[in-house]
Amino acid sequence: MKNINIICISTIALVLASCSDFLDKGPLDTFTNDNFWTNENNVTGYANTFYQTFLGYGNAGGSGLFYYRTLSDDQAGNSFTNWTFQNVPASSTNWRDGWVEIRRANILLENVDNVEMSDEAKNHWRGVGRLMRAWHYYQLVRTYGDVPWVDQSLDITDDGYLYGTRENRDSIMDKVLEDLDYACQNMYDNSAKTKLNRNVAYAMKAEICLFEGTYRKYRKAEDNQSAPDMTGANRFLNETKSAAAYLMGKEFSLNSSYQGNYNSTDLSGNPEMIFYKAYKQSVLHHSLIAYISSSTQISGMSKNAFESYLFTDGRPLASTSLDTNDEAEFLVGTKTVAGEVVPDTVLSIRKMLEIRDKRLSETIDTALCYVGRGFTRFGTGISMTSSTGYGVSKYDNKNLENIYRNQTSANFTHAPIFWLATVYLQYAEACAELGDITQDDLDKSVNRLKSRAGLPPLTVDVGFSDPANNMGVSDLIWEIRRERRTELMFDNWTRYWDLIRWHQLDKLDSSVYPDILLGANIVNDPYNRVIDKVGTYIDGSKEMTRLFDKKHYWYPIPSDQISLNPQLGQNPGWN
Repeated sequence: MKNINIICISTIALVLASCSDFLDKGPLDTFTNDNFWTNENNVTGYANTFYQTFLGYGNAGGSGLFYYRTLSDDQAGNSFTNWTFQNVPASSTNWRDGWVEIRRANILLENVDNVEMSDEAKNHWRGVGRLMRAWHYYQLVRTYGDVPWVDQSLDITDDGYLYGTRENRDSIMDKVLEDLDYACQNMYDNSAKTKLNRNVAYAMKAEICLFEGTYRKYRKAEDNQSAPDMTGANRFLNETKSAAAYLMGKEFSLNSSYQGNYNSTDLSGNPEMIFYKAYKQSVLHHSLIAYISSSTQISGMSKNAFESYLFTDGRPLASTSLDTNDEAEFLVGTKTVAGEVVPDTVLSIRKMLEIRDKRLSETIDTALCYVGRGFTRFGTGISMTSSTGYGVSKYDNKNLENIYRNQTSANFTHAPIFWLATVYLQYAEACAELGDITQDDLDKSVNRLKSRAGLPPLTVDVGFSDPANNMGVSDLIWEIRRERRTELMFDNWTRYWDLIRWHQLDKLDSSVYPDILLGANIVNDPYNRVIDKVGTYIDGSKEMTRLFDKKHYWYPIPSDQISLNPQLGQNPGWN
């Protein structure tokens, strides 16, 4: 009997044969399928392993989904960031880990009925299994497109699954929606914020359905994809709207502090949180803040991202009535180093930040920092620099200064996974894409975010057209997309997948859109020590160029998987 606690089967259905020797061995501990599924506590312990799949800020020294993923137009990397794959990889953890978790979910689903517990409990744990199966299928589909559908835990005798073909991605996502609906209707309805429950199910449903609805609406057959499916798009967008509305009707409310969602050591009392990843000093930590406060040059905000933030009059750069000077101000002052007051000179953007969306000043430093003009944060004595001059401060917690100075790799601030701001954004976008949005829809969603950011409300008629709108969408949809970008800056690798579902991945081609790799304007720096510049702007790419190819809408299937099962085939453009 297989040990239920160890899933060695690399890529589940497709690589089971490679682990056959392991499966022939007896269990490595006292639990087997025959004696494990006996009570709900054991089921809870088994399901707790799903919590580990939410990376948050990372696990110990590993990178998470916030900040580190720099393949977007929001950041220019400290080393040039190109497409994840230039060639077909021999293997991939993206492919493998998804199937591992799907198999884990299927094992749970197959054993729920064997446990002595109430029908309500059985329905809940079925919901957990189906929710996690849906979550990992969603991530596989958005990455690879067509994939096999596996709804049982396989062994090496299941040749039909092991060597089958991939199923159309649309039919897979229809099954994902069925799993989501079951989870939303049957999981425990409680207010726990670090456990899988009905609120988390609705939050996942809102995210997944928004991705799928907009993906089906905007995809293009000429780019190796199916033609748009407006019927399917509207179905998923309506599901997004209803799922988000459910959560908006619950007890959640916006946190008073935007930055407080990202730099807190305890999110349990944060009214905005739906689900978060908890860290604990000396138990589970991350190194996010340590990395962005070190001598290693960090990945900075791009010029393109900086200019996406509205001014306090609610207008973009092209039409604001406020000062549009984007030049940093050279200041001479003092700073304290080891208790001694010493001269200090900085290039400050404080005045620029004062007339912008408040979220910008809570996301980046007021002082520019780049090679030749470093910046010390937290009194560490370490001179940090940014590839673009804009230093990332969104995750800082100044109350923990001594910890960062003395134990920089052991950060324990909590990471948001699903929270109310994302739900407001999903609701507004779904309404706008469906074409039935009202002023009330805006007022109870994105306008609450704008109020927290110190901006006037958005109206249905918008009142202006931004020349920066290069996506061919209405003024209203453009502004809602802007709101999503600025609210979720550097969050959860959101921007990359947004460009995928909007079919705007070509916006990452720096030969066409050079501002995505440029940084701050340093014309006022009297020392002007920066080597890599384009005119008066820092060149975050160091003269490198990222070129778009339509094949980048899909990741390539790893070659070892095609060797095991030739029927998988390869994604277009990767042969």
